[in-house]
Amino acid sequence: MHIRECLIVLAIVATGVQKCNAIPSDIYMKMFAAQPPTDPCYDDDRARRCVPDFVNAAFGTPMTASSTCGQRGPSRYCELSEPLSPVSSNSATPSGTTTTCQICDDTNPKRRFPPTALTDLNNPNNLTCWRSESLPATPPGQLDNVTLTLSLGKKYELTYISIQFCPRSVKPDSMAFYKSSDYGKTWQPFQFYSSQCRKVYGRPNRATITKVNEQEARCTDAHRHSGDSVGNQGARIAFSILEGRPSASDYESSPVLQDWATATDVRVIFNRIQMPQDNVDEFLLIGPQQVSKFRDDVHGANAIESISASTSTATSIATHHYAVSDFAVGGRCKCNGHASKCLPIARDGQLACDCKHNTMGRDCERCKPFYYDRPWGRATQRDANECK
Repeated sequence: MHIRECLIVLAIVATGVQKCNAIPSDIYMKMFAAQPPTDPCYDDDRARRCVPDFVNAAFGTPMTASSTCGQRGPSRYCELSEPLSPVSSNSATPSGTTTTCQICDDTNPKRRFPPTALTDLNNPNNLTCWRSESLPATPPGQLDNVTLTLSLGKKYELTYISIQFCPRSVKPDSMAFYKSSDYGKTWQPFQFYSSQCRKVYGRPNRATITKVNEQEARCTDAHRHSGDSVGNQGARIAFSILEGRPSASDYESSPVLQDWATATDVRVIFNRIQMPQDNVDEFLLIGPQQVSKFRDDVHGANAIESISASTSTATSIATHHYAVSDFAVGGRCKCNGHASKCLPIARDGQLACDCKHNTMGRDCERCKPFYYDRPWGRATQRDANECK
């Protein structure tokens, strides 16, 4: 008997006339049971590759900072309030530049600049900022090493890292992104930025990546030309994880790039501030007792010219700090193609994949017991590699 005929008989059954015994129980349940929502990991009953939504993995996630303005008591910081112009050879203060100075104090809600401001809602009309303490002078060859660290609580496959500086703040001359794939036990460089890549990081500027070195961090000076150091919105530096990697177009078949994009933690280290000027060869190192101008010539030799301290020295020191309004990390919770979402497993925000395809583990990285008829595999567009 066809289903249509049985439906007619069922209508008769409802009137108490007769019944239909020809409908199998499974068909009956499909006809009358509520249909569950479609599972992205299956097409009807056939397994298919599925991935969690693309998100800003940093949003709402706490960050730690090695230095925060006002955390150890009230302190002074200064912001640039006018466009920058080249430094005069006989002045400690950049010509045409003015500063506005204020007090930061972690005990005052209106004067706080905590690391939580980096990953909250980035509202252009009401920007919140993290600020480091004003930095003391560093001798030539030494670095600031102010660090921001983000723990994602789970493996993610990253697409980009973006950092936006506060309005009227100075964009760093040298900084680096790092990633950890083992929850902070070891760290691997992701990308370097510097006007002097070889001198600061020992790497060539804008080196070409080949299939032989696809997990090698590059250094570039492109950030110096990606916008002004000051402005209403603040300068932004964005790093695309796969840009310039030859196997990026065939990511699913490249375990090397899959490993390269995987991270549990992300770190940025500000190594050297870009002082108020726009000269690739020069930057100021300002101390309490003197102002020094440090210059790298084309041969890498160093020459230090001492300049008399002026009344603007204290203001210059207070301007020498890092200020960031937004830190974003774009990517997907890593589930190896076997889950469409990640769920919290602990109160501290740690996540785990909601595994399908008879897989298990925080990243769906292995088969369930008794499903070992073939080796575990990452799901692809061609084959979901369901455990059997």
